[in-house]
Amino acid sequence: MIYKEIEQGSEAWLQLRLGKVTASRVADVLAKTKTGVSASRGNYLIELSLQRVTGVIEPSYTSEIMQRGIDEEPRARAAYEVQSNNFVDQVAFIDHPTIKGFGCSPDGLIDTDGIVEIKNPNSSTHWATIKANEIPNKYYIQMMAQLSCTGREWNDYVSFDSRFPDRSQLFVKRLHRDDKYIAEMESEIIKFLDEVNDEVELIMKGKL
Repeated sequence: MIYKEIEQGSEAWLQLRLGKVTASRVADVLAKTKTGVSASRGNYLIELSLQRVTGVIEPSYTSEIMQRGIDEEPRARAAYEVQSNNFVDQVAFIDHPTIKGFGCSPDGLIDTDGIVEIKNPNSSTHWATIKANEIPNKYYIQMMAQLSCTGREWNDYVSFDSRFPDRSQLFVKRLHRDDKYIAEMESEIIKFLDEVNDEVELIMKGKL
């Protein structure tokens, strides 16, 4: 299911995501340590379980850098459209076609095969990305999760900083889907969602 007529960040958008694993948090689902699962995975499991029980998403802190990224996104999108000659079709949320409780909020769809993921980082991070000419590792999982949910073939990573000279403001790198990786990731997400369901049952019973 693709939701378009809703603004990202709105209350309606939050309700679409309530209790669901989202692409930006799949890294927490996959996080493991040498002795087992990580604290971030356990915390995320409780977070989603409580969302399902209470119907409430606790508000998150928006830093000055994060707010700047939100404000800059329209300029970044326009710059990408001009350079790539791609039209960005904005969407609010996309449910995975077969995994209930899993979805994503990509920054846009491109034609029938592509997605775009836009970041507006601080200047040092933007320049480091340009110099490395690589997508930062921390976004690989998120972008693959988006490809999983949409069934699309590629995802363009965009880094944008309007404070740079014109030629250095925009960085674009394409990530192609890896079906083997996606299948392994989906298997872990299904296991995680089963654990969320079990946790919800415990909470509803009110005792261990």
